[in-house]
Amino acid sequence: MAYTDIDDPSAYFQTAIWSGTGSALSVTFDGNSDMQPDMVWVKNRTVDSNHRLSDSVRGTSSHLVPDDTAAQDNSSTALTAFNSDGFSVGSEQSYSKSGSNHVGWAWKETADAGFDIVSYTGSGSAKTVSHSLSAVPKMIIVKSRSATGQWAVQHASLGATHWIELQATAAADSSAAMWNDTNPTSSVFTVGTNARTNANGTTYIAYVFAEKQGYSKIGSYIGTGSDVFIHTGFKVGWLLVKVADGTNGWLVIDTKRSPANPQGKFVYANASSAEGTVTYGEFFSNGFGWKGTNSIAVNQSGKKYIYYAIAENPFVTSTGVPATAR
Repeated sequence: MAYTDIDDPSAYFQTAIWSGTGSALSVTFDGNSDMQPDMVWVKNRTVDSNHRLSDSVRGTSSHLVPDDTAAQDNSSTALTAFNSDGFSVGSEQSYSKSGSNHVGWAWKETADAGFDIVSYTGSGSAKTVSHSLSAVPKMIIVKSRSATGQWAVQHASLGATHWIELQATAAADSSAAMWNDTNPTSSVFTVGTNARTNANGTTYIAYVFAEKQGYSKIGSYIGTGSDVFIHTGFKVGWLLVKVADGTNGWLVIDTKRSPANPQGKFVYANASSAEGTVTYGEFFSNGFGWKGTNSIAVNQSGKKYIYYAIAENPFVTSTGVPATAR
């Protein structure tokens, strides 16, 4: 049985749900560990409303919209604080609309959990950008801050020639100009001449992710059109999945909104639409799967899917003790 690098995932990632009041409020995590987040991604679940993403590098008042190409915006009524065990939000519809349910996914920036936030300025010529993971990233998400532009995602399962948009449903595309046809290393990643990642004088933010055994998995699978299981080595608590060679959105599923199988509640990361429901997702003590579906969203036969999964619990602790099964 595979041991884990992280016994308590809640020290580095937590999901929170809350009811909006129409006023500012504080959201407190309920995980085993207190966690002050460095990145918070928020979505109104009840009504059509844009996603919002803030981080400690750009500051709480600055947010980006994962389902849109807009440049960075600033607001005093959006995310207002990263707290010692949660965060505070203002009265905007995305954060605290009266009568709406909301969800927030929060990460702590640390090499221990394989997550780094990097700000850089484009040069228009191929260049390397330093990160502090001391491990090779398997997924990098880049967005221009000072200009409109697509969200560019590099995923190890697609290779350095390809990129895929976060805010769109499009399949992965090939462009050597995006990452200069160069895989990241344990200290840098490379951007080419494409304006989505490296326009001269444009400022960018990059979210850089590496795998950590027993805590996170960044991989791919081929759809079967019927029951399928994907092994991660931990009890899945949060999942982002996208068909790479077809047209469909990025599904986000978590066990806070769907605490028992089937995993029914999802939102599209690329869309402002309210939360939807499916009946075929399943999270297990050592992976996730789809039951009896041929949906292009997650399991169409012969299609390639990329994913990023985070643990709710390790399958086995660092001392070899089996964790809670599902």
